[in-house]
Amino acid sequence: MGHGNRGYQHCATVAPAVPPGSPASCQRRHGPSSVFEWFLGDGGDPAELVTAWLADNGLPVRDLIRTANANHPNGVGTVCGSSLYVSAAAGSVMAGGAIGRPTPVPGIPDVAAVLYRHTGAGEEPGSGVSQRPIGDPESISRGWSLGPWQDSWTRQDHADAVETVRAAIRRGDVYQVNVVGHASAPYTGDPGPSLQRVTKLSGARYGGILAGGDWAIATASPETLVEVRAGRVVTRPIKGTRPATAAGRRELLGSAKERAEHVMIVDLERNDLSRLPGVGPVQVDELFAVRRWSGLWQAESQVSAPIRGTLGLAELLRAVCPGGSVTGAPKLAALDLIADIEPVGRGVAMGALGWVGTDHMDLGLTIRTAAVTEGRVHLWAGGGITWDSDPVAEVDEAAAKAGPLRAALAGD
Repeated sequence: MGHGNRGYQHCATVAPAVPPGSPASCQRRHGPSSVFEWFLGDGGDPAELVTAWLADNGLPVRDLIRTANANHPNGVGTVCGSSLYVSAAAGSVMAGGAIGRPTPVPGIPDVAAVLYRHTGAGEEPGSGVSQRPIGDPESISRGWSLGPWQDSWTRQDHADAVETVRAAIRRGDVYQVNVVGHASAPYTGDPGPSLQRVTKLSGARYGGILAGGDWAIATASPETLVEVRAGRVVTRPIKGTRPATAAGRRELLGSAKERAEHVMIVDLERNDLSRLPGVGPVQVDELFAVRRWSGLWQAESQVSAPIRGTLGLAELLRAVCPGGSVTGAPKLAALDLIADIEPVGRGVAMGALGWVGTDHMDLGLTIRTAAVTEGRVHLWAGGGITWDSDPVAEVDEAAAKAGPLRAALAGD
């Protein structure tokens, strides 16, 4: 666990990236000043540890209803808020579930928070934290080159995993499980422009980058894991995918399988929010709305509840991490099965990345997310498996989700 300055910055070696979820009025007018890190081997309760660090730095994370009544500060040197990242494995620790196989990106923290303060005229954003380029500095001048992708499992392995889940559903062990695959590729040169392309993919509600001294996470996520704003806690699960064509939209809206899978996850999210202390009745504000991400249609719902008592960040993280749409139902049983069948850890994917501020909190689920570290680019993609799932179709769906990321990273 670290509290010092460890080379965090807005973004690698390119123009500063906007931290996902940060206030639009503050973008380019704040800079990182201090850092929290937690790795799986550090021990302790990561939800409580990061909450305590944020609270010590003046953020209202012990009583999130205060965000509804706060005025956002703008004075030079005042705390604007903090980026917050939680890995899938850290989310499993918070939930008390199985962690899974070792991460392919062990140099990236499992929890990271970067505190931002407002800067003054003529002060460079990020001047309070040392900034170093990602990767080999000598390679930056040689230009960007991405090598061949290596998948952590074959298409047949992926299809076999789908069948394993279907067998578990038949036994009654689970109702649904999200199965995720991983791929990586070597690179040379400066990854910054490629990561920026990822963040600009169409439909990227949480487009942004978090970077350390020799690693970076770039997300194009469209999915809200949890948002706290105006006295309400909100989650927006996404489940159900088709090509972004007129026929694909009709097929998604008419698919009984996709709707049943989606409603199952909405019910899981309702249960997650209902277990929170200090919240009122949970309601579904919107169900199965079809929205576009890059070249895909996806179905999204909104579930929310009013905050009526004391609700802290640690309790909120324990309830919603890892996100139900990327685990399954029941969540702990799904995590057990995921740990058995996925060949590598989920790393930075299927976790959380966003903003904890003085007047709101907004964490995106790290789907459609890539990482660079130690000379390799990593990405993950998958989908929810139910009894009606077709293994070949599920493998193809995961490839369709990864396709725009691979194209953006390659510069296509």
